[in-house]
Amino acid sequence: MTNTIAGAVPAARWWRIIPPAILVYIFSFMDRTNIGFAMAGGMNEALHITPWLSGLAAGIFFIGYVLLQAPGGHLAEHRSAKNFIGLSILAWGGLSILCGFVQDSTQLIVVRFLIGVAEGGVWPAIFVILTHWFPNEERGRANSYFVMNIAIASILTGPLSGWIISQWGWRWVFIAEGVLSLLLILIWYPLISDTPDQAKWISREERDYLNARLASEQRQLQAQGGKPSYGVLLRDGNLWKLILVYFCYQTGIYGFSLWLPTLLQNLTKSGMAEVGLLSMFPYIAMLVGLYYFGRRSDASGNRRRYVAQPIIWFAACFLLSTLLKENVWVSFALLVACGIFMQSASPIFWTIPPILFPAQVAGGARGLINALGNLGGFLGPFAVGWLHSAFGSYAAGIYFLVAMLLIGFLLTLTLPKKTTGQA
Repeated sequence: MTNTIAGAVPAARWWRIIPPAILVYIFSFMDRTNIGFAMAGGMNEALHITPWLSGLAAGIFFIGYVLLQAPGGHLAEHRSAKNFIGLSILAWGGLSILCGFVQDSTQLIVVRFLIGVAEGGVWPAIFVILTHWFPNEERGRANSYFVMNIAIASILTGPLSGWIISQWGWRWVFIAEGVLSLLLILIWYPLISDTPDQAKWISREERDYLNARLASEQRQLQAQGGKPSYGVLLRDGNLWKLILVYFCYQTGIYGFSLWLPTLLQNLTKSGMAEVGLLSMFPYIAMLVGLYYFGRRSDASGNRRRYVAQPIIWFAACFLLSTLLKENVWVSFALLVACGIFMQSASPIFWTIPPILFPAQVAGGARGLINALGNLGGFLGPFAVGWLHSAFGSYAAGIYFLVAMLLIGFLLTLTLPKKTTGQA
């Protein structure tokens, strides 16, 4: 019945909310991961840094990233996600440009940390906006379309970063892509609205439908428990289970993505322009996975299953790519297959907090999950660099990442029954 009603009302929200959100996070993701291309393109030699130190510089972003997660989610829910993200764009764009002028590893680590702080609240703030615009039966698809930004960003980052480095050197990859981020402000403010009630372009039918559906969701949540508070939230075991799942998952994702250019360079013995092009293919495959798993999850209502499946398949493909590395193109094909599953669990995962927690604390819950979970984004790149220095091979780091993904998969299977679409 709900889907029939949804189909009878205008759906401008899909075209007015999703594209600006995607665009913002394309450049956010680009500015956090382009260091992987700088590492493979001469930065390590120019700044005289070792693999473990470059892994630290890549991962330190996520230590700064945790600081504004919970505050950002709370401010977005109770004030304005639109304004919070606008200020964040200006901060991280300027700092990304500054990264192109660092003279030693200490300066690099400090600036990378500050970029993490600047980007910290953007992810939970965007999910607050999506929750205000898409009811539960649409949220898996909406989140999946948004998370496609990571695939698009990576498809663009590889060839663009490889080309910039081959033409002008590694410093210009930070400067040029930072300038592009600053220009986002000209798109974000005119197009986005925090809620349907604030949008002038939305029809009365669409606004009434959204307000009715979202209010109904909150009444159901509040009927299931007492007065929501952060104290109650922090004592909820499901919160900590979600944090651990996301921590293991992010360890695998960022260990893969930030070291992918180096892994490809070692595997194929190619130059930076070729590595940039090859790095596109896992992220083209990612678009397929995001579309498929998002639709399957919405159709079934089973969030738990479609978080668990991509995680375990990502781990399996990543492991096989290492075990079969002597066959270069089989190994490369498996790295591409990793792309199908790498981010497919993420948009579905973020449908779970609104299922488990009331709106009054769901924004803060998202922030806390993203803050602590993204510490895995520090652990993954750092562990790969450190294990390479210790054992002289990237294989040891990959085995560690696969083990973390397996733990995340097993924890996902223990999430509450209501995340399967059953009462």
